[in-house]
Amino acid sequence: MIGELKNFHDFGTETVCSETFCDPLHLAVPTFTNEFWTARQRAAHSLHEISYRACFKPQLPRFFIERLTSPGETVYDPFMGRGTTLVESALLGRVPFGCDVNPLSSMLTRPRLAEPDRTAVEERLRSLDLQFTGDVPEDLLVFYHPDTLRELCALRKHFSRPRLSPADEWIRMVALNRLTGHSAGFFSVYTLPPNQAVSVDSQRKINAKRHQVPEYRNVKELILRKSRSLWKDCAETSPFFIGEPLLLVRSCDQTPEIRPDSVSLIVTSPPFLDVVDYKQDNWLRNWFASIDADSLPITIEHTPDGWQKAMTNVFRELYRVLRPGGWLAFEVGEIRGGKLHMEDLVLPAGASAGLTPVLILVNAQEFTKTSQCWGVDNHAKGTNTNRIVLFRKA
Repeated sequence: MIGELKNFHDFGTETVCSETFCDPLHLAVPTFTNEFWTARQRAAHSLHEISYRACFKPQLPRFFIERLTSPGETVYDPFMGRGTTLVESALLGRVPFGCDVNPLSSMLTRPRLAEPDRTAVEERLRSLDLQFTGDVPEDLLVFYHPDTLRELCALRKHFSRPRLSPADEWIRMVALNRLTGHSAGFFSVYTLPPNQAVSVDSQRKINAKRHQVPEYRNVKELILRKSRSLWKDCAETSPFFIGEPLLLVRSCDQTPEIRPDSVSLIVTSPPFLDVVDYKQDNWLRNWFASIDADSLPITIEHTPDGWQKAMTNVFRELYRVLRPGGWLAFEVGEIRGGKLHMEDLVLPAGASAGLTPVLILVNAQEFTKTSQCWGVDNHAKGTNTNRIVLFRKA
């Protein structure tokens, strides 16, 4: 793989080769910088068009899955988020495993790991009674027209049942992705992009600044429209993958459900210290899904030492589940104005668990829609840089 990275020029630029010295290990790790996959929006399969904060592009796991695994092998993401690695693995004929402490991740991922029964989804959607006569949370009227909010409350009540059909799970997944956004394709009035819900007070300020009042949105129509968009690239027949997916809702430092030496490749991106507050960003989705976010053991470390200690425990468990010769692509980033490169923490943590550092790949990208919304200059704060540490189990 090193030879390929040195000579890579698919997007018209030459690879910059260097070394990253890991002082605790007294080791120089080969480092390769280039644009290794496209930064274009919507360049991947339509099933990936589910928004989630701090998620990487599908091209990232594809780059490693295609090069380091064969069809039928198992690919695992211990911080699966919206399920990018799992969906891409399934589309490439691999067996997808995933883990996340927030059940929201499974809700967003599981419905996309099987060929959708479109007729069942459409029929179920038409049959749902969205009349709601109970009390509605009035603070949410800053986001929604009263009639839209009543429809959402009816859906929320419907989804609170202990057992849901595959069609129900699909509808819930789509609804979770349409709660808030910045176009008429969402249930809400104009707000931030859908990967982050602002607070009620912040939305009041947005409404006042824009002189806007929430308009009625037809919940069923928008769910059906988004469903058809997600299905756009789906074949009518044939399974995505061989074998059954495994989705765990727990901390990934203890996963007894995964057999030792059973995973060929791990592709993941952990929480970056305290850069992203997943509880706060997903507060509206957690409300809709009836998730008690305060009870979730989501780790937000505030110091490099604390983060490195937590990741070392994770690495030990990842070492256990990787097969001999298996690979771990650990995506990190530049934070705190680019002053802290997370690979400086990752390299010794992975090595202490028994993994061998192979290389560091830095994918330099151009602007993304989210960085433009926040007014962040390209490359200025690590916003558009993927930094992947590649390990191997001997």
